Amino acid sequence: MTVAPERAAAGRGTSPAPPPPRRLSWRDKLGRLDTKYTPYAIIAPFFVVFGVFGLYPLLHTAWVSLHDWQLIDGDQGFTGLANYAELLSDGHFWNALGNTVSLFLLSTIPQLFAALGLATLLDRGLRGRAFWRAGVLLPNVISVAAVALVFAQLFGRDFGVVNALLGVVGVDPVDWRAETWASHLAISSMVVWRWTGYNALIYLAAMQSVPKDMYESAMLDGASRLRVFWSITVPSIRPTILFTVIVSTIGGMQLFVEPQLFDPGGTATGTGGDDRQFQTLVMYLYEKGFRLFDAGYSSAIAWVLFLVILVVAVVNFAVARRIASKG
Repeated sequence: MTVAPERAAAGRGTSPAPPPPRRLSWRDKLGRLDTKYTPYAIIAPFFVVFGVFGLYPLLHTAWVSLHDWQLIDGDQGFTGLANYAELLSDGHFWNALGNTVSLFLLSTIPQLFAALGLATLLDRGLRGRAFWRAGVLLPNVISVAAVALVFAQLFGRDFGVVNALLGVVGVDPVDWRAETWASHLAISSMVVWRWTGYNALIYLAAMQSVPKDMYESAMLDGASRLRVFWSITVPSIRPTILFTVIVSTIGGMQLFVEPQLFDPGGTATGTGGDDRQFQTLVMYLYEKGFRLFDAGYSSAIAWVLFLVILVVAVVNFAVARRIASKG
């Protein structure tokens, strides 16, 4: 008895030959290319812009800092770390660094605490909430030049409003531009006034994302408003607090416009007062690079400033994270 070849092959468990692969149409190929490369095309503009306006200037500044480079005459020769060695023995640099840290501390710490308190008030059921929320942002949208001019008049030595108010309580007039601590307080008040509302709105947006049932449970347990704030609100918005700490650190260590315009007589020189009592690092960079045309030395200042900002930002991040976690 004979068996058909097809049945014999089926009995032995052999499978039929696979069909030939289907050729992709041009639409299928285009769809695959779109899925594979479109995400890279979307993010490419950021990297291109960052490379042209961020990475290249950063690397070029590092290269210039290793040379005797004049802004007008150009490269005068490779000097290695000579600019950095000179910088570390420069008294004006250390004075500018001390002024920068002082202004940063006097402006950033009160600013962030005030922003937290203001955001807490705005988070309540106030009448005209939209008006108040828009109003706290007004100082930030006003031209910094106009703000500096107004504050320069407020802290004027002879006819300033602040000295007039101090005179009412029997305090002698203060020369806000001539004294180191007085000038730092005046400039810091300007920075606090400009940026407190901006940070308050950031905190407010974070506070409104906190689940309301957490507040209701705390209230039912008899917790006070202050306890609720430190035990629920602050830990819940910790990432936002860390963000504002880092951003405020970067901005505070790069103060330039406020102290520059606070001294009308020395605006063109960037010395920050007759005795450099409120000259910041960026002002010193401006003086060296754009008044004395020493691009190599000012580039070294820029890189040291970058390292200082990095260290201070890391320290602030660690401190703020610990404080928020303990809250």
